[in-house]
Amino acid sequence: MRKAFKKLWNDKRGNALIIFGASLPLIMGSVGLASDTIQWALWKRELQRAADSAAIAGVYAKVQGAAYGDGVTTDLARNNDIAGITVDKDVSSSPNAGAYTADANAVRVKLSAKHQLSFSSMFMTAAPTITATATATIVPSGDYCVVSLVNTATTGISVGGTTDVDLGCGMITNSTSMDAAVAFGNSEVDASPIAAVGGIDANDNWSDDTVLLPFTMAQADPFANVYPPTPSGCQKFSDYDTGNNNKPGGVVDLSSQTGTICLKENGGTPAVLDIKGDVRLGSATYVLDATSLKMTNTGAKLSCTGCTIILTSSTAATNPSSIGGVDLSGGILNMTSPESGTYKGISIYQDRRAATGTTNTINGNSGSSFEGAFYFPKQQLKFAGTSGVEFECVQMVAWTVVFTGTSEIHNDCSVPGGGMSFKGQSVRLVE
Repeated sequence: MRKAFKKLWNDKRGNALIIFGASLPLIMGSVGLASDTIQWALWKRELQRAADSAAIAGVYAKVQGAAYGDGVTTDLARNNDIAGITVDKDVSSSPNAGAYTADANAVRVKLSAKHQLSFSSMFMTAAPTITATATATIVPSGDYCVVSLVNTATTGISVGGTTDVDLGCGMITNSTSMDAAVAFGNSEVDASPIAAVGGIDANDNWSDDTVLLPFTMAQADPFANVYPPTPSGCQKFSDYDTGNNNKPGGVVDLSSQTGTICLKENGGTPAVLDIKGDVRLGSATYVLDATSLKMTNTGAKLSCTGCTIILTSSTAATNPSSIGGVDLSGGILNMTSPESGTYKGISIYQDRRAATGTTNTINGNSGSSFEGAFYFPKQQLKFAGTSGVEFECVQMVAWTVVFTGTSEIHNDCSVPGGGMSFKGQSVRLVE
């Protein structure tokens, strides 16, 4: 018997099976714990995504004048189904923790969840708590010289032809189109950032260092608090042009004018003030009552130094189509805006009650110079022209903006003057 037992003891066959059997609990435990860890990590990632999205939604709700909590709740209702677990939320504005407690625009969302898993529950008396925290707020997005206020699915900014646009600042549109800002043809655009509420057509027409910011927050009208005066005491332009020299080769020198000058032409609604000679306007506010401004003659010239031209109408409330526009597609145009006063920084202002669907044209012909803002909040502004134009911090604020032709725009905002670029904003996660 002793001999048989000794033989069995020294027999090494089957050791692997015995060792495997002994280690099987450890292997199964490792696999089970790894599986639970992967599930926890997945829930953590989904919870963080939900917190990030909800915080951003809360800020957007505040921007739109709604309750931030409603924005968070609505967003969580779409993203809160995380593998069937129950999520608790803690929402605050301004945040009660973190680095943005003093930021009135910030929204902080903290989400937490508990759920017991089958394997780990055999060893843990309570399920682990998974947490995710996110804070979003409004941050600067750049300086803009071109602002398109269209808020529909229509392209807001379009650059075509062989246009060379070098703005020295950015362009932004409130268009919700997936092609909110486009550049095509042989155009070249050196402007950064390019921002839009909708999408942006990415291509080689934008310069290499251009920052594209699609799906950003809408840009406010920078001149929303500027209103046109009520036309009064209006006269015909010919009443000031006593020499009747508003004709090719003629000179009308009104450069000493100041204050507010109201002009109202006859014939048509709106009527047309047609610049044909060399017209020199003073540092005044020129109010065109139911009158459009036109200069299409090649030899014409219009100089407006430190002045603002306002397109409005005494019957605008009942007849928006009576508000005039501009067709400055010929001649030489030299304009600088006022450096102080109600219309500081504005060269041409169109009443925001104007009827939609009209295009205003400004050509940058050789010898022209511009400084200040062109404001057409309900109509399109089309800029076309040739090279040889001087730009000193020009802004374009319009319903839609189109650059076309062979124009060359080299804008310089480094020298302070009547007009400056506009600050943009965007919603971003900051914590």
